[in-house]
Amino acid sequence: MNRILTAAALSLTTFAVPAIAADHMMSPMVEAMDQDVSNGVVSASKVMAPSNGWMVVHRTDAEMKPGPVVGYAPLRMGETDDVAVILQEPVMSGDMLMLMVHAEEGGMKTGVFEYTLGAKEDGPIKPDGKLVMSVITAK
Repeated sequence: MNRILTAAALSLTTFAVPAIAADHMMSPMVEAMDQDVSNGVVSASKVMAPSNGWMVVHRTDAEMKPGPVVGYAPLRMGETDDVAVILQEPVMSGDMLMLMVHAEEGGMKTGVFEYTLGAKEDGPIKPDGKLVMSVITAK
C-alpha cells in the first residue's frame, strides 16, 4: 500500500511542478536598470512576454505616466534576454524612460508597430489591469 501511495505522490509531484513552473515562467515582466544611452540604444536585461509583441520605450516623468514613444523592438513570446531598442529621437542624461511590453494585436498588419499614444492597435498589455513595465533614468 505504501508503494502505491508513494508512486501516486511522485506522479502528482512530477505533473504539478512543471505546471507551476510554466505558470511562473509566463508572468510578464521587464527587468532593466538605469543606463548610458549616449549610443542611441536602451536595453532591458530580461523581458517575459505572454505572446509575440513589442518592447516599447516611452518618455515618462515623476508622475510615471507613459508619454510619447521614442523607440520599439519586436519581442518573442516567452523569456528574452538583452532586448535592445534603437532610440528614434535624442534622449538626454537624466531623462526617465518607461520600457513596456505591448501586444501585437488589433492593428492592420502583423509585424508592423502601429501604436500611437492612447490607441488600441498594438497597445500595452495589462494583466490584472496593470502595465508591464520598468522605469529607468538615462545616464
